[in-house]
Amino acid sequence: MMGAGKTTVGRRLAPRLGLPFFDSDTEIERASGMSVSELFETHGEESFRDGEARVMKRLLDGPPHVLATGGGAVTHAETRNLIMDRAISVWLNADIETLARRATRRDTRPLLRSADPVETLKRLCEERAPYYGQADIHVESQPGPHDQTVSLIYDKIREMMGAAHFVGDTDAS
Repeated sequence: MMGAGKTTVGRRLAPRLGLPFFDSDTEIERASGMSVSELFETHGEESFRDGEARVMKRLLDGPPHVLATGGGAVTHAETRNLIMDRAISVWLNADIETLARRATRRDTRPLLRSADPVETLKRLCEERAPYYGQADIHVESQPGPHDQTVSLIYDKIREMMGAAHFVGDTDAS
């Protein structure tokens, strides 16, 4: 969900796993030459999700990496299926207050340009929870330093992959 810390956590997780990092919104903006807000405004959400699906396919067809997706990416069936088939997915969850505080710092979230962004977040969380619940790994965004959340995800991936075969074991501790 927007504001959960996907990009910040992903940027910190990637070096721990020895992988490159990509942010799908940045890649969409690069491919389209427009900001996410402009894409929503000019073409609408459905068109944005179709473009997002094409970018996600290109990224997921490539070598392993850490990818921070947009919060609504999983609402598009093609994107959701690609993630389930080609990735280890992580649901980085946070409470509504945290999401609202983080997601409304800047006016760059087209879906939150409503009279009541908190109510919009509640509705989106409710609508998207069934999709997020399909993730391989569920982690609560920690209130302290992002490295705590990174460590939780790292440990769960390591456990999932099997510690003996874990190629991303660059943790010195």
